[in-house]
Amino acid sequence: MASERLQLELCNLTLDHYPDIKVLMDEAYPELGGAWPTHTIKRLIDQFPEGQIGVMDGDVLVGIALSVQVNYKRFSNPHTYEDIVGTNDVISSDPEGDALYGLDVVIKKSHRGLRLGRRLYDARKDLCRQYNFQAILAGGRIPSYHNYRDTMSPMEFIQKVDTKEIYDPILSFQLSNDFQVKRLLKKYLPEDSESVGYATLLEWNNILYEPQDIVLDQRKTTVRVGAVQWQMRAVESLEELLKQVEFFVDTVSDYQSDFILFPEFFNAPLMALGPQSSQTEAIRHLASYTDEILNAMSRMAVEYNANIITGSMPLQKNGHIYNAAYLCHRSGRVDEQLKIHITPHEKNDWVIRGGDKLDVFETDAGRVGILICYDVEFPELSRLMAEKGLQILFVPFWTDTKNSYLRVRHCAHARAIENECYVVIAGSVGNLPDVESLDVQYSQSAVLTPSDFSFPHDALLSEATPNTEMLMFSDLDMDKLRILHNEGSVRNLKDRRNDLYQVRLKK
Repeated sequence: MASERLQLELCNLTLDHYPDIKVLMDEAYPELGGAWPTHTIKRLIDQFPEGQIGVMDGDVLVGIALSVQVNYKRFSNPHTYEDIVGTNDVISSDPEGDALYGLDVVIKKSHRGLRLGRRLYDARKDLCRQYNFQAILAGGRIPSYHNYRDTMSPMEFIQKVDTKEIYDPILSFQLSNDFQVKRLLKKYLPEDSESVGYATLLEWNNILYEPQDIVLDQRKTTVRVGAVQWQMRAVESLEELLKQVEFFVDTVSDYQSDFILFPEFFNAPLMALGPQSSQTEAIRHLASYTDEILNAMSRMAVEYNANIITGSMPLQKNGHIYNAAYLCHRSGRVDEQLKIHITPHEKNDWVIRGGDKLDVFETDAGRVGILICYDVEFPELSRLMAEKGLQILFVPFWTDTKNSYLRVRHCAHARAIENECYVVIAGSVGNLPDVESLDVQYSQSAVLTPSDFSFPHDALLSEATPNTEMLMFSDLDMDKLRILHNEGSVRNLKDRRNDLYQVRLKK
């Protein structure tokens, strides 16, 4: 699987998925009797279809999370497994219930290590918020406890797992996903010899819960972005550079960001590992790493559950070199955007060609576009994107002096105002003495907004410290864009004079 491109997608389970569900559960629970019978899964789907969530990799079901709707007061107090699963494996959902009860979460062995369990838990949390449930409850097994039953009580074991002195595959995972142990359940599942019949009653509280208020809107209203202000430094190998990339992706994942943006040509240090007889030869050597870097970053996007804008890298295609940016979706999909306008340096020294396609990409956190550095200085491109519903524009850049940086910065800010969207810019700092044309870098990465009353007074959401390696986070309020489009002080998108002028893409 390591060499294959993942194609991950969340779905609601149907009875057609039962053969795959059975395979997953038989693999996960051989000591507990394997999968539930068909009628149990059918009843769950019929009574509470939204709570039965799967992860597909292409046409293959690789993960499931099963849930039931329950009464919070009843099941936040002591209960047993039989209170949930009745005679003949019948599980009943309470249509008036105000809480989710988590049943099984199972991941296919071949797909473990990709944090798909966390993704399913996040989907459950979204469902809990969407339906305005008070909490998610679960009876959690503690399968490592049998190793310690003679030396400590169940409560001592739970406390040591909480302080990470002991690892338990289920409880450790639950605690890392913000669940709290509410109480110890005795004789929860007597035949569970690994847990010695014990279980934990776990609870995740929905802090947005509002009694008697039903939330129907499923749109993501807040999107978190991370921008890397990248330090150019010498590296000894591709592995060393990828380790630096993964450090930032891992950090972004800890902050639950939806996107992370790297700068243009962030991989330039690798040029020092190849021939330096000419800049043309050096850039072609750099292009030889692009496929491997792209595959690694695409896998990181899946593993760390964050959409990655890869900055840009030279791409060799059909005998020519292009400047290519990629959007690595956390689903495994990859989109490409070539730089359209090529600077004189790129054209003369590196013989780079411009692309001829412009796209807006649909993601799980909004419609986004990518313009690489010089491209943002041409307002026609972002206007074409705005006509396709652009919400966030990502601009990876690479500038050597402050005046060239300000060209990018001021033009990017204009694009945010003209097109009523957010613009995120990220560049690199430092120098590479062993690489020609990389003597110095200037950057102050930033998140820029439209200029209206509901946005910051200077239309600047956040900015990095100039010329310092750092990671910058911002939360983008997507509802503010909708309000701006319809009720703004000025309405740049609505007030265009299409009867007088028009911007169109010829190809």
